[in-house]
Amino acid sequence: MNWDIIQGKWKQLKGATKVKWGELTDDELDQIDGNKDKLAGKLQEKYGWTKDQADKEIDDYYHDK
Repeated sequence: MNWDIIQGKWKQLKGATKVKWGELTDDELDQIDGNKDKLAGKLQEKYGWTKDQADKEIDDYYHDK
C-alpha cells in the first residue's frame, strides 16, 4: 500500500499497529502520526533492529493493509 494512504488512515491503523508491535505506547503511536521514518525509528529503539530491518518489517506488515 502507498504510504500516503497509510498516513491518511493512521487513526484506523493505530490499533492494529499496537497489536503487531506491542512495545509501542499510545503516546508513541500518536507522535508517529503515520510517519514511516518515525515508526522505523521507534521500532529500532524498541526492538534493536537496524534501519533496513525496521523498514522491511514495516513494508511487509503494511503491504496488505
